[in-house]
Amino acid sequence: MLMSHTARLARLHYMANGFRVLVPGDHVACAVTAEPIPIDELRYWSVEKQQPYATAEIALKAMTAA
Repeated sequence: MLMSHTARLARLHYMANGFRVLVPGDHVACAVTAEPIPIDELRYWSVEKQQPYATAEIALKAMTAA
């Protein structure tokens, strides 16, 4: 039987060329806006900070902030 992870927050380990699922789910929350990001649409994250970002602009701002 397949299990659905609808509306469940995933926990990921972010790496340079991808990520590993630690806790299954269907989305992660943007570290800046808390906007849900579907796993299959996740494109931006920080390996150093281990944080996901909803857009390239948000990622750039987060990574250049002091």
